[in-house]
Amino acid sequence: MNNLIQAFYIGFGGFLGAISRWLVSKTTSGWLGAFPLGTLLVNVIGSLILGFVMYSVSYGKTISPEFRNFSTMGFIGAFTTMSTFSYETVRLFELKDYGLFSVNFVTNVVLCLAAILAGRYLAMVLFK
Repeated sequence: MNNLIQAFYIGFGGFLGAISRWLVSKTTSGWLGAFPLGTLLVNVIGSLILGFVMYSVSYGKTISPEFRNFSTMGFIGAFTTMSTFSYETVRLFELKDYGLFSVNFVTNVVLCLAAILAGRYLAMVLFK
């Protein structure tokens, strides 16, 4: 695959991922007060999708390089947000909201790792 086509797949996936992230954040804003639910949701959903796509290949599913680049580097790369999670977590700490700081930190880390494992399990069930 030539580099221009590869860049197109990644860019289009990134466009869709960024718009999706914006929609999730806009929709969930304020649902749990100051807790950054939108960031948690995009990171967990993105981790699930990434785990599924990457482990599908491990279990024998053929995924084209175009789709892999579109979904992982493009869509998930723009959809998920480690930097926003990091900023929001530090900001909660600075505001001395140690309860939300702790909940945000633990739920993001634990649920994102669990989502990768869930994606792996789903890929195993479907493709192994």
